[in-house]
Amino acid sequence: MAVPKRKMSRSNTRHRRAQWKASAPELVTITIDGRAHRVPRRLVPAYRRGLLRADGAGRGRPTDES
Repeated sequence: MAVPKRKMSRSNTRHRRAQWKASAPELVTITIDGRAHRVPRRLVPAYRRGLLRADGAGRGRPTDES
């Protein structure tokens, strides 16, 4: 494991950490069953094949509602 030879200043540490930012997902509009939905670009094939539902139903763990 790499170990720093000298202490890094607080200013340099915070400046370095500030560069790591989460980017917003790139949303694209797709049409499913005649309705337009905005979904992340990388998930478009899953929505088209029916693996994910664009209406929000089916998220989370399945429950036994009988």
